[in-house]
Amino acid sequence: MSTSLSFTTKDAARTHVWDRLSNEKLAAFPFPPHGRIPNFKGAGEAAKRLFDIPVFANATALKINPDSAQSAVRAEALRRGIDVYVPTPKLAGGFWRIEAAAVPHDAVRQAAAMSTMPKWATQVVLKDLPQMDAIVSGSVAVTPSGKRCGKGAGYADREYGILLELGHAPVPVATTIHDVQLVDDFPQVGTDEPLTFIVMPTHSLEIASPPDAPTGIDWSVITHQDLEDMPVLADLKALIGR
Repeated sequence: MSTSLSFTTKDAARTHVWDRLSNEKLAAFPFPPHGRIPNFKGAGEAAKRLFDIPVFANATALKINPDSAQSAVRAEALRRGIDVYVPTPKLAGGFWRIEAAAVPHDAVRQAAAMSTMPKWATQVVLKDLPQMDAIVSGSVAVTPSGKRCGKGAGYADREYGILLELGHAPVPVATTIHDVQLVDDFPQVGTDEPLTFIVMPTHSLEIASPPDAPTGIDWSVITHQDLEDMPVLADLKALIGR
């Protein structure tokens, strides 16, 4: 009999995934996987598989999260001549742009790694962010119906919300994960970023009817401290006249 992997809270789903990655030695550096978007063995294979999907293969601009698990995705995009837009960790510095044409082939991995990315990246003000072709987000746990949970800070949801507040059209969102990060179910809230594609080292899933996309930032939960910690949100408020 199969064991249900439905969870009543996102925290329970996260703990299940982190423990499996650790106990089964499926995690990759940095360790431990707990408390972060976990890196995983097979991340490179998943990254290559992602670009079998036409919207990614034909993209010119992708927003890709800054976590180690998606470093291979950033590198593969740059190799293919796709400009990469990376939200700075914790949104403390807004968004960076890595122009693929400016990165020599032998420097792609360096440009894709957060520790050395600043050498190749330039900061982009909100009004200069282009319409993305698609988004890649890191995940802790996901479901076959397209629900996603990150480490719990809500940055990916806010990053997508920022683009929508700027008037950008909703786009497909993908994540790359290890197979054990796919669970049956957990709760979702209205500002959660929905997934269209889930890509694993062994196979991919396309969600035919993903959850509804958020309409923007939930300003009712944004505190004064948030605006100080993430100046990009204050810039956004001024830009859209909130």
